Amino acid sequence: MEEERQITRVEQDPKRRSYYRIYLDEQEEPELLLHEDILVKYRLLKGSLIEPKAMEAIAAENGRYRAYASAVYYAGFKMRTSKEMTAYLKRKEYEEADIRYAIERLQQERVVDDGDYARMFATQRMRSNQKGRRLIRQELEQRGIAKETAGQTVEALSEKDEREAALKAAEKKWRSLKGEDRQRRMKLTGFLLRRGFQGDLVRDTVRQVSESRDDELEEGAWLDN
Repeated sequence: MEEERQITRVEQDPKRRSYYRIYLDEQEEPELLLHEDILVKYRLLKGSLIEPKAMEAIAAENGRYRAYASAVYYAGFKMRTSKEMTAYLKRKEYEEADIRYAIERLQQERVVDDGDYARMFATQRMRSNQKGRRLIRQELEQRGIAKETAGQTVEALSEKDEREAALKAAEKKWRSLKGEDRQRRMKLTGFLLRRGFQGDLVRDTVRQVSESRDDELEEGAWLDN
């Protein structure tokens, strides 16, 4: 049976206040850097004795918990996809197994939910950024959302909201376009297609905006007479 080791010093990490350095057997260098929740769970106090196997188990649990705690912190700023969260934890150089544990736990707790993320992202992109379904789907897939989920999400978007988004984007763009009306319509068509709106919707929107402009000109001419 391996000899127990004694905790001779416990110090709070000066840079990460939620972590503590654990020193064993009067060593100068810390043996472990533990999250405070793990420290409390196992009651690791100065003078405590610990078996080597127990220490290995604690270190393994600490690795998983550190990855999870870091992920929770990152998720606190805004919603994240599984892909974004995984990339973040890899940049932090956590072990693959610890990353998988963190992601799976966050998914169980609905902190990371690609379906919810996709719906909120798509709605915001359409209403606030005036983007169409095709571009929104591309952006979702770029963020790691599965193709099937991305497709279902954009299909569920409101047609009325998409028409309003296209019209709002078109009216704003139309005012900045130069040239003859035909040139402006061509430029506006390209602009709306690049924003991800479908062809039929683009044609209807361009016609509506340009005809509205013609009506304004006719009304102005009549008032001038």
